[in-house]
Amino acid sequence: MENTDSDTTFSGEQRASTDTAQGPGDPLRPAVPEDSVARDALAEEAPAGGEESAEEEAGDAALRGDVDELMDMAAQRDEYLALAQRTQADFENYRKRVARDAAAAQQRGVVKVARELLPALDSLDRALEAASEEDPLLEGVRLVRAELASALARVGIESFSPNGERFDPAEHEAMAQQPVDGADSGTVVEVYQSGYRLGENIIRPARVLVAA
Repeated sequence: MENTDSDTTFSGEQRASTDTAQGPGDPLRPAVPEDSVARDALAEEAPAGGEESAEEEAGDAALRGDVDELMDMAAQRDEYLALAQRTQADFENYRKRVARDAAAAQQRGVVKVARELLPALDSLDRALEAASEEDPLLEGVRLVRAELASALARVGIESFSPNGERFDPAEHEAMAQQPVDGADSGTVVEVYQSGYRLGENIIRPARVLVAA
């Protein structure tokens, strides 16, 4: 009888110990480890984090697309600007070339007319030298000669007489060369015929006598 009571008491203590480990109110549910609970919580949060990452990637892709579009527009703008600048430069060069050609053509026309008139001026000069002061036509010849010279001057043609200057083959034509007292060698001592020029362009060189 003593052994039976002892076994019964021990069994009751074991049941009480088991009930305490399982927890009150849930005598049949096994205990759940804490690390398992944490994994379940992370698993529940994972879908939300994935959706947010996908939205960020979509936003970044849209931003990159906008930046690429802006860069393409900037490159196209630079190309159009360079084309406009080249066109403007070509037009300026064309305008300057046309202006130079027009000025050169006008100059050639003036020179051609002047060369036709210079013999008439030379004839009037010889007539004035040969005429006497009592000649009634002398004043008229002088007026005609002055009018022709003024007309040439208005278009930029001027006469030059290099008496006393150093001989320059680019502007003078030596008709003779001889020693002259008091004159340095290579100096123009007499002008037979005046020269004419238009700016830097010599229409006719002056015909001169040069000291030897």
